[in-house]
Amino acid sequence: MSDPSLPISDLEALADLVEARRSRGERIVLTNGCFDLLHVGHLRSLVDARSRGDFLVVCINGDASVRRSKGPDRPIFPEGERAELLLGLTVVDAVLIFHEDTVDGILERIRPEVYAKGTDYTPESVPEGPTVRAYGGEIAIVGDPKDHSSRGVLSQIRSAPDSPS
Repeated sequence: MSDPSLPISDLEALADLVEARRSRGERIVLTNGCFDLLHVGHLRSLVDARSRGDFLVVCINGDASVRRSKGPDRPIFPEGERAELLLGLTVVDAVLIFHEDTVDGILERIRPEVYAKGTDYTPESVPEGPTVRAYGGEIAIVGDPKDHSSRGVLSQIRSAPDSPS
């Protein structure tokens, strides 16, 4: 179950927490994404990621990072609310909000045993793959086929007959 003092905004605090868990023999899994409009595809990916270890860290893109990658109309929900939603899921143990475009620096510092990415990637196409392989970590492709997306949900909402937009 998640600690109510989280999300962690400091990488060193997260590193201390991860080391404490690792010292108890726990296997650390890390995944990342925007998690802008939480949907079943996110949940399935998180459940699959958590099944690969004992402690799941979810790194979420900060608001400015989401805008850079998804466009000026995103995120729908601010970073603090996205973090709070994720922490409400029993499979999520810790959330870190990050502002860079990749999690390479976090991976280098935390060195999770497993780095989990969704099925829109292959182990060879994961941008942070070289970082994970350099420290000896495992890349896991998790979740079901990419049949769900925040972009798709937003498109459905906007095209609905009763849509306000």
